[in-house]
Amino acid sequence: MPKRCLVTGCAGFIGSHLAERLIQLGHTVVGIDNFSDFYPRAVKEDNLAWLKGQPAFTFVEGDLAQMDLAPWLEGVEWAFHQAAQAGVRSSWGNDFAIYTQSNVLATQRLLEAAKGSPTLQAFIYASSSSVYGDAERYPTREDFLPQPISPYGVTKLAGEHLCRLYARAYGVPAVSLRYFTVYGPRQRPDMAFHRFIRAMLANAPLIIYGDGMQTRDFTFVGDIVEANLLAAGRGRPGEVYNIGGGSRVTVRQVIALLEEIIGRPARVEFAPAQKGDVLHTAADISKAARELGYQPKYSLREGLAQEVAWLEGRLASQRDQLGRA
Repeated sequence: MPKRCLVTGCAGFIGSHLAERLIQLGHTVVGIDNFSDFYPRAVKEDNLAWLKGQPAFTFVEGDLAQMDLAPWLEGVEWAFHQAAQAGVRSSWGNDFAIYTQSNVLATQRLLEAAKGSPTLQAFIYASSSSVYGDAERYPTREDFLPQPISPYGVTKLAGEHLCRLYARAYGVPAVSLRYFTVYGPRQRPDMAFHRFIRAMLANAPLIIYGDGMQTRDFTFVGDIVEANLLAAGRGRPGEVYNIGGGSRVTVRQVIALLEEIIGRPARVEFAPAQKGDVLHTAADISKAARELGYQPKYSLREGLAQEVAWLEGRLASQRDQLGRA
């Protein structure tokens, strides 16, 4: 049955894919985004291009930490809170204020607006594997002690706690999904795969922070979207679920795969590891499999090929536009 949905951060990497999928499934979507300056507005406008042509999509430009949220939650059955100030490395120092406003205050205000809703059936919060820090064991289960090692991770964990509190105190059907390193088409320009692919397509040097032996559990954006849909239908309020891709590999292995896909060797340069970057991630997804029915469908090679094709197309389009200017 079609649902009325709210997607915050709808112009972002994950939010735009999720909003599109909801529309394709026959749901109506209200999307909110504040077009933060973390990366160029034009990138987000491109992400919204298809959505803005859909009658079932309504776009609202606004800041969750300041705007009146009640009107936009009216009649909403599924709320997907994807909006956040991203970036582990940039969350230190004077910029931390925007992280507390966008990741903590905005989440609290949205939960506060949701607590009296007579129609809300699911509130899905996008958390992050960064809440674990350098975990005690791998693969990491949800009941392992979260010990974030970046200010960003602290704010995402705070959002989880708020979801748990509002589920317990007010019955908000809030579920938290801990995303493990998401990649795919529309990935943010600051993220590693985007930077690697762009550099390799230009035959330019790419920078690896650390020695390249750090490992990640990379998760394709299509699997993240599916996890959100499953959580909306089957997630238990107040619970947390790991959402991983089942492809824990080293950064060096990723570069080798990209060399095969793109057909040229990478020009790798190494730089010191950055504060807040964890050494390893690996998700134990048995809880999500058992309770949500979640299983990742995309191999790392498939997902990387899709991201390469997307970025090649985007760069070609930009060259065409420059040629016509």
